[in-house]
Amino acid sequence: MHRSATDPRPRVLHLAQPVEGGVARVVLDLTKAQLTAGLRVMVACPGGELAERARDLGAEVRGWRADRSPGAGLPDEVRRLGRLLDEVRPALVHAHSAKAGLAGRLAVRGRVPTVFQPHAWSFEAVGGATAALALRWERWGARWAHRVVCVSEAERATGVRAGIRARCTVVPNGVDTGHFTPGGRGPDQRPAGASAAAPLVVCVGRLCRQKGQDVLLRAWPEVLRRVPGARLVLVGDGPEETALRRLAPASVEFAGAVADVRPWYRVADLVVLPSRWEGMALAPLEALACGRPVLVTDVDGARESLPPGHAAHCLVPPGRPGALAGAVAALLLDPELRASLGDQGRRHVLSTHDVRRTAEAVADLYRELLGGRPLVSFECRESIHS
Repeated sequence: MHRSATDPRPRVLHLAQPVEGGVARVVLDLTKAQLTAGLRVMVACPGGELAERARDLGAEVRGWRADRSPGAGLPDEVRRLGRLLDEVRPALVHAHSAKAGLAGRLAVRGRVPTVFQPHAWSFEAVGGATAALALRWERWGARWAHRVVCVSEAERATGVRAGIRARCTVVPNGVDTGHFTPGGRGPDQRPAGASAAAPLVVCVGRLCRQKGQDVLLRAWPEVLRRVPGARLVLVGDGPEETALRRLAPASVEFAGAVADVRPWYRVADLVVLPSRWEGMALAPLEALACGRPVLVTDVDGARESLPPGHAAHCLVPPGRPGALAGAVAALLLDPELRASLGDQGRRHVLSTHDVRRTAEAVADLYRELLGGRPLVSFECRESIHS
């Protein structure tokens, strides 16, 4: 597996499964930055929106049939990936999330520089014997990653405590601050269903156990008792939608998946992400970039994504509806504090979590792993979402 002799540019292969949500956004942001820098970029994934958008950006896209979770089909998935690697001969493989990290490392086995980016550790997503098996693999598979990229110092520390012996580099998640910007909050800017009068809480994320929307729905009656008339909008879709709808009172709206989430951030009085686990979630960073206050649970990456001093108002323990309800209500009842938190949040993301910083940090890592071979600078002026 070596790069083609006919093109001196190194070919980077991004391997991804899942193909939606935060993982896909990270892959697309890196793909855009790397194409702008002049690299040859290929994305291998099981189709979906990630494949379509990567192709629109100008990346080479290869289909790789793989289920979201490990199962009986894993050996065939690894064999298919091995054949793809033999065909495209990448200079470097960057595998995103647990499933791609599993299949990718088994297929490559360290023969070319391999970056594994967990986007939250696999053993946090499961329990019992499955968690023990996932942890055992992560400890073993670390030998086949030349570098593990953690999106927060807390995620790195979780891996160390779990006994994963790997060379880790922390590259905090970033967002496109030219795309996620404060906007108008007048009637013309409000999405359908967003009342101008009611205090509005917005939760953006895949409807799944990880994101904790069920905890927010259990907290919501107490929020309504303290802030009558408040409304909650869940933006996203996912496997838990039916169960969540059964928990939801009339004051909760399901907006579904949307092509552009910015209007919902911009009209929110408060953006809440009650996750059970994360590496570093993108939704709070996007909301902060839009100048909106956020409330998050104290999971990996959460403290690091908040501006200094925000934890006292904006951080609650995971899985505790009572604590979440109290924090949501307190913020809804204090508009001056929300405005201050939103302004500080925008400045914080501009200085710390701009996606161009993320892209340049990844570029530095690639240069190191490729033996110091010079790459075009990843400093680019155009918007990642342009």
